[in-house]
Amino acid sequence: MKHFLSLADATSAELDRIFDLAFELRAQRERGEPNTPLLRHKTLEMIFEKPSLRTRVSFEQAMYELGGDAIKLGHEEIGIGKRESAADIARVLGGMVQGIMARVFEHDKLVELAEHSAVPVVNALSDYSHPVQALADAMTMMDAFGRDLTGRTLAFVGDGNNVARSLAVMCGKIGMNFIIAAPPGYDLDQPFIESVMTSMPRMNFETTHDAHEAVHHADAIYTDTWVSMGQEQEKQQRIETFSPYQVNAALLGAAPDHAIVLHCLPAYRNLEITDEVIDGPRSRVFQQAHNRLHSQKGLLALLMGEKG
Repeated sequence: MKHFLSLADATSAELDRIFDLAFELRAQRERGEPNTPLLRHKTLEMIFEKPSLRTRVSFEQAMYELGGDAIKLGHEEIGIGKRESAADIARVLGGMVQGIMARVFEHDKLVELAEHSAVPVVNALSDYSHPVQALADAMTMMDAFGRDLTGRTLAFVGDGNNVARSLAVMCGKIGMNFIIAAPPGYDLDQPFIESVMTSMPRMNFETTHDAHEAVHHADAIYTDTWVSMGQEQEKQQRIETFSPYQVNAALLGAAPDHAIVLHCLPAYRNLEITDEVIDGPRSRVFQQAHNRLHSQKGLLALLMGEKG
């Protein structure tokens, strides 16, 4: 695996290695021991077109705890595709740092960076996918149900967006069932579904417009904001459309008693998820946020440290 633009870039064996490293490094940290400095004298360039809390802190702290360093560049400093092309930026950075992480609006910018980069490029969020988030999500479900998630079911309730795409692919890679409940017109697109099923034909992939039906056999219930960055002008209309898809006590009542609740944050409380649920005993939302640090350590160690 040279780059990590999508979970499709990683084999099942590579994902296993990422999780091996993530759990090992987290255990070291929890024992109060410094992490093995797997990335000593290595630097990650972090490019941000979008605001960030979890992404910046988790990547920067991961590099620091693994013995390396991180440099942040904002959109106003670098201007991908405006001040300078993605191709030229990749060529410059590839001679100075050992890895590039980019959080961008258009996925095509990541593709162009990777095509011209001599060092690994990591997708830290694009309009198409959010694979580093899905790593933390899988790790959190492993915390709840054990390392082998084969046959478990993840129900995504809400917009068929970049997070939903990455979760669907992750489920296929690790043997989970995936079901999405979205309003008509907000489902995952058919070409994406067909591509997933072509590459993973044995995967159980379901779609519905009924949130209660989706969670009926769920081990984990996942939601995300109804209004992503760049969709602010649609806010009122989206709130009205998605209101039947709120993750609340009534929806949890339709799920098995052991089902946990996930949200990638930031949460718009009492819109897509209620206070009662996100702060309740079945929520793993903040553990999930913390696992961004640990899962990304595993990813960076594999991409920038280990070879083969």
